[in-house]
Amino acid sequence: MKLTHFGHSCILVEIDGTRVLLDPGNFSHGFTRITGLDAILVTHQHPDHVDPQALPDLVAANPDAVLLADPQTAETLNRDDVAGVWTAAQSGEVHRIGQITARIGGGKHAVIHSEIPVIDNVAYLLGDDKNPTRFVHPGDSFYAPTQPVDVLAVPSAAPWMRLSEAVDYLRAVAPKVATPIHDAVLSDAGRSTHFGRLQSMAPEATEFRLMPREGELDI
Repeated sequence: MKLTHFGHSCILVEIDGTRVLLDPGNFSHGFTRITGLDAILVTHQHPDHVDPQALPDLVAANPDAVLLADPQTAETLNRDDVAGVWTAAQSGEVHRIGQITARIGGGKHAVIHSEIPVIDNVAYLLGDDKNPTRFVHPGDSFYAPTQPVDVLAVPSAAPWMRLSEAVDYLRAVAPKVATPIHDAVLSDAGRSTHFGRLQSMAPEATEFRLMPREGELDI
């Protein structure tokens, strides 16, 4: 498996020759140059996870890519004719993309505040029939699969979470490898503090690895 981080929650995942880009939002950068994608996946509608201004160029450069998004985002993108035709990813579904499967989990965004409506948010579980959870991206949620997870993209800081919740989530999933995402709201000093705490409090059997910005991480 090869991971490339384009900032915040945007990750290019390459498994068995299949290339999948997740959450191309406006806190991320450089992803519009990518070609040869088999799929573009969006967890939810917030602009730091899906940038409507960048989507037309990205989709045009990848005309054969499967386009999946949570139901609310798919409806909005299709209604506004932003770019391509998007399929609503429903929790419990399995989509075959190239040589891998994309299983859909979750369904709702984590609660930000009791006065803010809870929106759709799906988690993506990438793998194959033998191991369906080789990589998990939860979006803005604490979705924990029931199967053992090889690699978890763990949210590290957000308006909807505390550091203690990130630690508890990491421990609940207990992946073989954890790599932090959702960090654009942190300063350089804060990023070091958050990542250090997550690493020190991760389960003993979990390897904590950082993805270099626009650099490849082989797992």
